Amino acid sequence: MTAGAVPLDPIDERLLLLLRDDARQPIAQLAKTLGTSRGQLYARLSRLEEAGVIAGYTVRLGPVFAESRVRAHMMIKALPRARRDVEKALSRVARIQALHAISGEYDIIAMLESDDSVHLNDLIDEISMVDGVEKTITSVILATKLER
Repeated sequence: MTAGAVPLDPIDERLLLLLRDDARQPIAQLAKTLGTSRGQLYARLSRLEEAGVIAGYTVRLGPVFAESRVRAHMMIKALPRARRDVEKALSRVARIQALHAISGEYDIIAMLESDDSVHLNDLIDEISMVDGVEKTITSVILATKLER
């Protein structure tokens, strides 16, 4: 069964919202908030994990640290027939936080993160030099208004 085929009831939906907000909440607190028992919550989490709805638990950076980072979105146009090779090469670049295939003139959006503008510039140059990259446009993120 794929994650898209998993029916989510209102409790599942609320649970996912709570976990996105703070995945470190104790099971007892989550169960209390959702009005369910801990045993039922463990079973629900197990079902969601097995179905691939929940793939893992992660860390969200605090605002003080996150604001010390320079982040950008880079739209990348690959040469025809080179998209997969470009994606493979970019997946090996540690400072790329995410790659998204997109429709339109560009093929990929890369989410970049760096210590400062000098290192971001180096990263942009590195990506631009990847074989098969035809064109890029980069937008530096000035402020994050909402992130879930």
